[in-house]
Amino acid sequence: MRKTPLNEAHKKLGAKMIDFGGWEMPVEYSSIIEEHKAVRGKCGIFDVSHMGEIIVSGKGAEDSIQRLITNDAAKLSRGEIVYTPMCNEEGGIIDDLLVYKLEDSKFLLVVNASNTEKDYKWISSHLLEETTAENKSENYALIALQGPESKNILQKLTNINLEELKYYKFEISEAAGVEAIISRTGYTGELGYELYFSASEAEKVWDSLMEAGEEFDLKPAGLGARDTLRLEKKMNLYGNDMTEENHPLEAGIGWTVKLEKDDFIGKEKIKEYKEKGYPNKLVGFKVTGRGIARHGYEVYDDGEKVGVVTSGSYSPTLDENIGLAYIDKTIIEDGREIKIKVRNRFVKAEIVEGVFV
Repeated sequence: MRKTPLNEAHKKLGAKMIDFGGWEMPVEYSSIIEEHKAVRGKCGIFDVSHMGEIIVSGKGAEDSIQRLITNDAAKLSRGEIVYTPMCNEEGGIIDDLLVYKLEDSKFLLVVNASNTEKDYKWISSHLLEETTAENKSENYALIALQGPESKNILQKLTNINLEELKYYKFEISEAAGVEAIISRTGYTGELGYELYFSASEAEKVWDSLMEAGEEFDLKPAGLGARDTLRLEKKMNLYGNDMTEENHPLEAGIGWTVKLEKDDFIGKEKIKEYKEKGYPNKLVGFKVTGRGIARHGYEVYDDGEKVGVVTSGSYSPTLDENIGLAYIDKTIIEDGREIKIKVRNRFVKAEIVEGVFV
């Protein structure tokens, strides 16, 4: 298994390590529920150094990225970020990623760990002339500091004014004496920051953040809490809630598709889906019966199969079981009762159209 630069730090903290897409990663330290509640109530720190970082630069960088993504990178100023899918010719989602505008002709693309090689090959093969892509994933460590106290903790270690750093903006400055991209982003739905810096400085930055966070009850958090936190906010997980078999409209992220901009890969197909319609859409549900709905479980309405679960878990904030599923659009309405086949029995659930928390 591949290891992040913080692998030993996790083991010293007693983390339970698992194989996550070929990476040895911490799933929990104390408990998923405790770590989840720490992020919602105070602050948690995550190692997400397994994520991929690809630099696209050169004269045609912006135009290349515009062609690769569904969202609009042309609207970005330096220091701004956009979330976007990257699609194939059929409109299928190759990955969902963040695009950081570092300079007028230099962008950082942050991609999902398991897709890094696939994405790098796709990006490299679709660049315009005088543009290059470099897979810099090995060079970066990435730490996410998430929760209401994250600003107070990070402010102790940087000179930039975090009050002025707005959502989906970043600055390149120092954190704990190390040059870093300090990004006002995260995958928890809480106030939070993501720090990108040299992999060789990983333990120094981690230890400095842990020390600065002691007075705020900062807790290390693993992938388990990261999953329950994102699910409560209805944030999609690539590989579960969307794949190359899904287009952005059915995956519930149609707001990331800018059909008014110039041509991009998959535009015509997505436009066709919008005009002609599509049968299923990703929606949330909460289980009202007993049981947790897991990925792949079937969804029924009046005895007929109408969908399939993509994510399901216990929500520590709500003390309820929740999930996401692709369901027949004709029956989607807030509060509608459905049934989920959990092993050999049917468990009652109801559709939830907004975020859970």
